[in-house]
Amino acid sequence: MTPTEPLHLFAGYGIELEYMIVHRATLDVLPVTDKILYEIAGAFESEVDLDSLSWSNELVLHVIELKTNGPAASLDPLAALFQQHVGKINEMLLPMDGRLMPSAMHPWMNPVKETKLWPHEYNPVYQAYDRIFGCTGHGWANLQSTHINLPFADDKEFGQLHTAIRMLMPIMPALTASSPIIERESNGALDRRLQVYQNNQKRVPLIIGKVIPEPAISKNHYIEHIHQRIYRAIEPHDPEGILQYEWLNSRGAIARFMRNTIEIRVLDIQECPAADLAIAKAISTVLHAQINEQWIDFKHQLRWETDALAAILHEVIRDADRTVIDNRQYLQAFAFPERKCVAAELWQHLLEETLAKQPGDNEAYLAPLSFILQNGTLARRILAAVDGNFSRKNLAIVYGKLCECLAEGKQFLG
Repeated sequence: MTPTEPLHLFAGYGIELEYMIVHRATLDVLPVTDKILYEIAGAFESEVDLDSLSWSNELVLHVIELKTNGPAASLDPLAALFQQHVGKINEMLLPMDGRLMPSAMHPWMNPVKETKLWPHEYNPVYQAYDRIFGCTGHGWANLQSTHINLPFADDKEFGQLHTAIRMLMPIMPALTASSPIIERESNGALDRRLQVYQNNQKRVPLIIGKVIPEPAISKNHYIEHIHQRIYRAIEPHDPEGILQYEWLNSRGAIARFMRNTIEIRVLDIQECPAADLAIAKAISTVLHAQINEQWIDFKHQLRWETDALAAILHEVIRDADRTVIDNRQYLQAFAFPERKCVAAELWQHLLEETLAKQPGDNEAYLAPLSFILQNGTLARRILAAVDGNFSRKNLAIVYGKLCECLAEGKQFLG
């Protein structure tokens, strides 16, 4: 999102969706993103603009990102727009025997053997990451997420938005977890992407912190207490300063002052754009209510300590929608009436208090959200479909159905 004048809160939305490219028959990763972008641009560009959306590369060659080309004034047309572009890419992949695959992690990829880094523009940045952290692990080479970028116009709006995001962040994966399997194994956690993401920069742990960002009420406060600490920590490993920019920050939500947005990064990607956009609508609507002090005022929101929020997130990474939340203060912060609940019940409460009461027809958002709350997160539905059989053959059947869901724009039931 790069408007000429800073947008005010919720005046625009930037959505980014990352998908795997896989072999059509085997579903092995297929590192051809550069070929797709070359076919459009006539050169190995890292990003190509296609009217309202753009396509871009990621760290690895088997992942392609679709994103709004600047801020979208409304979320309403975006699901259909992203779905249209999914179809375009799938058509381009046909001669390469490829297809797009959704969900946040490939279920059998061996990143040590199969990772191919982007070799073109920005390669020095990727080489620096690889030299310092080693980018052939799952935490680098096998992650697909949805990013939501929300604007702020000044310090006051930044403080309000950042504070609301960090409070809601612990339960976001309760809607989005879609990564239960790594290398044909499940360890019980439903959001393996966030599980490995927490550790992918452990050589310089300040870069990711506790995933939940520290409190910050202004640009200067954020730069001093987050950016400058990160830059000092990376400097011994990055003497040339290749990585010392605001995008080095890897917390679950990061301030992008170059474009006056906060980017939410804790969301596993879903099986179709309609589900991702419904989740984006749910999150942005609840954040709006928080900023309007529907439940508690800004002063009390700001008091929440990072450790307390991170403890809830840690549990949600494992159990997602069925996480038992018994932190009474957290539930009271959203006016939940009971002493404890599972995360899906808290989300149901939040949606009933916000999106369900909004004027207009919100069925395009409420239907996918109800599907998730009734049937479980995509990760839970994947595990139910796999039914304990982690053979390559069975996983290919299940994930092949996910590919079909993405191509057809429908949610996965099993």
